[in-house]
Amino acid sequence: MLESSPRTSFTVGSITTARRAGSWIAALLLSAALAGTASAAEPASAAAASHGTGESLFVEKCAMCHRAGGMGAGLLSRRYPKGQEILENRANLSAAFVRTVVRTGLNNMPPLSRAEVSDAQLASIAAYLAKGNP
Repeated sequence: MLESSPRTSFTVGSITTARRAGSWIAALLLSAALAGTASAAEPASAAAASHGTGESLFVEKCAMCHRAGGMGAGLLSRRYPKGQEILENRANLSAAFVRTVVRTGLNNMPPLSRAEVSDAQLASIAAYLAKGNP
């Protein structure tokens, strides 16, 4: 136990806990501030998002699993005909299906939070993959 004045009594454990809480609060405030600036830079609506943005976001957020050689493509190749395991090659994806799978997960695909892919980013990616399918 650390020496303290008669008015204050605490242990090393409570100091560590207080520091962790302070760090957590600072991180939370920083992420909230960054989220505010990031959302201002994102398209206001899915209609405003271009396919170029959807494609670049797909490359950034999804391609590591859903392009050739990725785990998602490998797993999908067991369920779909050759070439259909690559999401960009599919013609039967709807934007609603893509949004639902991304947010809730499906089989080996884990759900992705809004911190990982914002709603505006997801709308752009879904529009890109859906190729006009609602």
